[in-house]
Amino acid sequence: MSDALPGTAAASLVPGQAVARPLPSMLLCLSHLRWDFVFQRPQHLLTRAARTYAVVFFEEPIFHPGIAPRLDRRQTPEGVTVAVPLLPEGMPAGAAVAAQRQLLDELLAESAAASLIAWFYTPMALEFAGHLAPAVTVYDCMDELSAFRGAPPRMLTLEQELISRADLVFTGGRSLYEAKRNRHPRVSCFPSSIDTSHFAAARQGADDPADQAGIPHPRIGFFGVIDERMDAGLVGALAAARPDWSFVMIGPVVKIDPADLPRLPNVHWLGGRSYPELPRYLAGWNAGFMPFALNESTKFISPTKTPEFLAAGLPVVSTAITDVVRDWGPKADGGPGLVEIAAEPVAFAAALQRVLEQAGAPWLKQVDRRLAQISWDQTWAEMDGQIEAALRAATRQKSGADTTTMRRAGHV
Repeated sequence: MSDALPGTAAASLVPGQAVARPLPSMLLCLSHLRWDFVFQRPQHLLTRAARTYAVVFFEEPIFHPGIAPRLDRRQTPEGVTVAVPLLPEGMPAGAAVAAQRQLLDELLAESAAASLIAWFYTPMALEFAGHLAPAVTVYDCMDELSAFRGAPPRMLTLEQELISRADLVFTGGRSLYEAKRNRHPRVSCFPSSIDTSHFAAARQGADDPADQAGIPHPRIGFFGVIDERMDAGLVGALAAARPDWSFVMIGPVVKIDPADLPRLPNVHWLGGRSYPELPRYLAGWNAGFMPFALNESTKFISPTKTPEFLAAGLPVVSTAITDVVRDWGPKADGGPGLVEIAAEPVAFAAALQRVLEQAGAPWLKQVDRRLAQISWDQTWAEMDGQIEAALRAATRQKSGADTTTMRRAGHV
């Protein structure tokens, strides 16, 4: 496969005669996440963006001993170009930033895109991409990264600079929206959404994957990144209190010591699984749980897995994450929600017992009515509408500036 970026497209209506098509705009995503890590918000949005934009997903560097700086590139089946800077191990921080900037400039120099849209997931990317002059800058703030373990000290300063540069700011949930809405004139809330048909396949049942087949029922499951946001103590206490339940844990372990996770006979740490594999695992669960710790790193999260559990037909119990409580928990009038909320182990176990006994059909009808109102397709369409409007405004502004320059030069 060629490493060349998408450029001019051409069609031939008459043999031997090429007809130029309009160039697509390039959407350059600058991300702190790896494309192949966990399929979540960036992947959902950018695979849809790739239908109309030339999408480049520029990752953080990987360091190897004894190599010269270079850019590793590949294209996903959805048409997203994943670009990974490969840098020599031990490279000083300043030199690493300069190398990333050079690799990015070389990549962009190959493109003949109509315009550039810079899409930031991390403010830290300004260190090597701050010199760019995109037609539109988008900050898709999916997490409060400054609250995460190991966040660089400059994160907050660079975030303020990014917000001041951005044409559009999107947030991944209501709590983040409320935290950012007064910092920019165009902040829009786009909470976690859902590819319903993908997870609804779990409702049809499936043969258990080999590593799950021998796990006894009832099975309580979790899938997602396992890091400082998980309340490992709660998981251990639940497993100890209910040895007759099996707790199935799917996801990569990062930023925490795996030795600190509870190791009980009924807790099964299966590791990461791909997005296509998840429905098959969920089909064999009896309920889901979201044992998030209540700390600075979870204060603003809006877990994508909430509607994914529901689409799979699984009742779910969560700790009191603000966006889960407000969007999916019990109603203000005291009516039941779609997700049970609990805190300490005894109450959490009681809530899980209730959802395991929950009648399926009436609850599922409520779930399906709610999920019918949201989708990643709809979320992307609304975002794209804002981007197109910003591109038109940028074009008008550039055209006006060009006319003023020509007038001053006496050409108009």
